[in-house]
Amino acid sequence: MSLDSYYRDLVHLPFEERARSNFDEPDALDDELLTQHLRRLAGGAEVEVPVYDFTRHIRSADSVRVRAGAFGIVEGLFTLYWEPVRRLFGARVFVAAPDDVCLARRLDRDVRERGRTRQSVLDQYEKTVRPMANRYILPQREHADIVINGTAQIEASVAACLRLL
Repeated sequence: MSLDSYYRDLVHLPFEERARSNFDEPDALDDELLTQHLRRLAGGAEVEVPVYDFTRHIRSADSVRVRAGAFGIVEGLFTLYWEPVRRLFGARVFVAAPDDVCLARRLDRDVRERGRTRQSVLDQYEKTVRPMANRYILPQREHADIVINGTAQIEASVAACLRLL
């Protein structure tokens, strides 16, 4: 599951205001719904995960049904931020990468997938992404069972994670 599905619906705001919102702070996500869904999955139930439309900054009318399995993977910038969420994980992984790599990946994704301009991504990175990473993301490292290098060979990272299980 991706935490990106749990961004709060901003449909009540004009588009220009939505576009200026700070999506890089924990309050931008619906952690209550996330926690509820993770608890239901841990109990063997299924959930309807929202679908977020990043081009319009709203939740779409669609959802994705997720069924409980033997294990699950939850990914996203704030995965280890909330203590009630952390308690639900058997293993906690933090992926560390240098700033230049993070920026390059974000530029590629946001321009290609989210209809953003290069300049809007660079402006957002300077204004909110980097400062919020320092404030909220990087401190989550202390809650991880393992820290892996986000630029290492994927096979080595997977092998390190599997040793936790």
